[in-house]
Amino acid sequence: MTSVTKLRSLPGYALLAFWALFSIFPLYFMVVSATNTSKDVLASRMLPGTALLENISVLFSTQNVVGAMTNSFLIAVGTTVLALAVCSVAGYGFEVYHSRGKDIVMAILLLAMMIPFAATMIPLFQLFARVGMVNSLWAVVIPMISTPFLILLFRQASRSFPHDIIEAARIDGLKEFAIFARIYVPTMRSTFAAAAVITFMMAWNNFLWPKVILVNNSILTMPMLTANISAGYVTDYGVLMLAVLLSSLPTMIVFFLLQRQFAQGITGAVK
Repeated sequence: MTSVTKLRSLPGYALLAFWALFSIFPLYFMVVSATNTSKDVLASRMLPGTALLENISVLFSTQNVVGAMTNSFLIAVGTTVLALAVCSVAGYGFEVYHSRGKDIVMAILLLAMMIPFAATMIPLFQLFARVGMVNSLWAVVIPMISTPFLILLFRQASRSFPHDIIEAARIDGLKEFAIFARIYVPTMRSTFAAAAVITFMMAWNNFLWPKVILVNNSILTMPMLTANISAGYVTDYGVLMLAVLLSSLPTMIVFFLLQRQFAQGITGAVK
């Protein structure tokens, strides 16, 4: 790269650097505010403070953080495992097996993506109330197990899966489930990783439906606990930002661990 080319690239790099700093500023402010007092946060202090231990003490003494973390972890992990199992089988079936009606069924599933959740929330609550599952973690998990988006993701990714392998496995005598479990799943692991990241984030950050179905205040998730802190007459913003930081850590850890597979899965790569 010549010096002239480098000079021409400088405005682009400067713009990207500015945009990168602008994008991570909310994350920086969240981390810094967790170490400051409420007065410092309201004054928009941008430097780390010395109130971290005090905020931790207040947060853990006034809120059931461990219980909320446990509930959110159970919901997120349970939803992710079950959603991957159900949606991968559905996406595999839509692509591999041939049927006249499968395109119609897929179109109905895609149409369901256009219906806002608020429109189905009341009938869904009545359904779970009739079967006695109100105030149950299963009532939070079950509606998120099968989503049209994940089924579509697995179906689109399956189009790049070599079907000759399936035919060869059938000739060798493998059953359909064995083909799926021993050939399809290892080959499509990047798609599974991308789906796992998306599902875990959606389940962990889900606020509206848990708020509706978990009517007992003794059962909280991290988003609900964070909302409760900000709903008081007097809000301690240092404690609030610490709760937001703790609530954000699991999703950030999952994304950083699977970011390479996530990128490969979103682009439809097959390994």
